[in-house]
Amino acid sequence: MIHFSPEELSERDNYKFLIGSIIPRPIALITSQSSEDILNIAPFSYFNIVTSNPPIVSVAFQRKNGQQKDTARNILDRKEAVIHIVDRANVDDANQTAASLAPDKSELGRTNFTLEDSEKVMIPSLKESKIRFEVELFDHIEVKDDGVVGADLLLLKIKEYHIDESIYEEGRIDPDGLGAISRLAGHDYAEIGQPFTIKRPD
Repeated sequence: MIHFSPEELSERDNYKFLIGSIIPRPIALITSQSSEDILNIAPFSYFNIVTSNPPIVSVAFQRKNGQQKDTARNILDRKEAVIHIVDRANVDDANQTAASLAPDKSELGRTNFTLEDSEKVMIPSLKESKIRFEVELFDHIEVKDDGVVGADLLLLKIKEYHIDESIYEEGRIDPDGLGAISRLAGHDYAEIGQPFTIKRPD
């Protein structure tokens, strides 16, 4: 085994080890709005479930040169957003939203996404997503190292689920029909492979 201490690595090297090791990662494609009503769409793969009671998910946003991501800033300002699950049908458009644009520019024009009103939040949703969660801000944790904030961890409480009828049956979601896409390292993505079952011990 080769050994490394995080302290001897650059931030970039730590990043490469983490995104190359912790795979696959689900992708949250998030719509949010600025205080000037500019729609922001962006994908984030530091994303997962926190708890189902109440239903809360987490998304972490790395800061760059101390500056918050537009999405994080928007959610902290508006206290709400919409999370969409990236799938085979929308991954190309989702990838286009990763472009670095100025805060006063919307990513929508780079995509074929269409907007529709949400039910419980004021932020628009993307019609082309098979699953989306309308969320409100539950908590904000500044992740610090030596007193310097390097990331914003947001806990987001789900206010409304939207699930396409084609993948819903008796309270369950069809994973094949969803076709969720996950993030790997570099420019790479992955589809869900062949599932297998191992019974949990009593």
